[in-house]
Amino acid sequence: MIDRVRVHVQAGKGGDGSLSFRREKFVPKGGPDGGDGGRGGNVILEVDPSLSTLAHFRRKRHYRAEDGGHGSGGKKHGANGEDLVIRVPPGTIARRADGGEGDLIVDLTEEGQRIVVAKGGRAGRGNVHFATSTNRAPHIAEKGEQGEESELDLDLKLVADVGITGLPNAGKSTLLRRVSAARPKVASYPFTTLEPVLGVVERGYATAVLADIPGLISGAHEGIGLGLEFLRHVERTRLLLHLLDGTRESPRQDLAAVNEEIRAYSEALAGKRQIVAVNKLDLPEARTRRDEIASELADAGVEAHFISAATGEGVDELVDAVMQALSEEKAKAPEESTAPVAVTHLQPRRPRFVLTQKDGTFEVEGALAARLVERLTGDSRETKAEIRRRLVRMGVGAALKRAGARPGDRIRVAGLEMEWEG
Repeated sequence: MIDRVRVHVQAGKGGDGSLSFRREKFVPKGGPDGGDGGRGGNVILEVDPSLSTLAHFRRKRHYRAEDGGHGSGGKKHGANGEDLVIRVPPGTIARRADGGEGDLIVDLTEEGQRIVVAKGGRAGRGNVHFATSTNRAPHIAEKGEQGEESELDLDLKLVADVGITGLPNAGKSTLLRRVSAARPKVASYPFTTLEPVLGVVERGYATAVLADIPGLISGAHEGIGLGLEFLRHVERTRLLLHLLDGTRESPRQDLAAVNEEIRAYSEALAGKRQIVAVNKLDLPEARTRRDEIASELADAGVEAHFISAATGEGVDELVDAVMQALSEEKAKAPEESTAPVAVTHLQPRRPRFVLTQKDGTFEVEGALAARLVERLTGDSRETKAEIRRRLVRMGVGAALKRAGARPGDRIRVAGLEMEWEG
């Protein structure tokens, strides 16, 4: 089962604004008419309940949304880039691959939930926006911004109401086949189940999703056997159905061993309500020891159900008990809102720019200043005047004065050099 993948996502670039002037017969001074570009497409994760694994990411790991279209003359806007929707199964957690603070983006559990994981770049504005009373023919237009780019780790934890746990070959898959339409592989050897299988159980108007988890063995919480990979798939369940093999020497010790592995993995998981069932009542070794096993479990404070998953004996009563317990657990902890909420961590506030002086030139560094230069096209005096105006608005002008800059001094912003006019 593929339940962990890393994907690269890149939102679309914003379209460039147009540098254009109206040219029509009998309109000698038509003025600027360059239209804006379109915004870049977003990359969106959306829950698709028809999916149960992340296997569709096996062959494709790079995703890019559509770029925005460029603006054109006649004040025509470029088309917005189409959003790219990536479908994921319920229970998918998305994290930034670099980890650390702010790495968790969202936990997607319900159909229709969606979140933007890479935002499309802003569109560039056409020269029509730069016309003023003193400059009626501006030769300035903006380039579109690059879209966000990120490496994401997608981690799937199955969404189920009840997790069926137990040692290998206890009959978990047989029980799931008996009570639902799921058809996991069944055979008389351990580790027949190599990946979790979901099945839906119906009782009247009530339904429950059961997860058949590969068998646990000693050391599962440390990665021995298949336990470490799949214990996390029962973290979301409301209760555990612990299946014991009635033909084993000591079902009570088996119960204790599996619970110890669960506790070592997660105290929260160990605290979930459990229903215990002893399976294989159809075999003489289990039926003749029924009272003995029941007494041993009772001494440990456990009231067990006795069933045969192969013949169906006692299964209906067990399912009724599971549905009743599930109803009680849901009543204790009502379902929270399923609206997709991005988990945001506050980042340390960084300066808008950093001003340094090197070889008689004042350097203005910072992402905001660099983006300003990248977005304004051309190397004309008009462009440089617009950059100066925006730098003053950012507070660079005041900082230069404090640093002793005078009109005519050279300043450098993202590789672009020009004179400072004060």
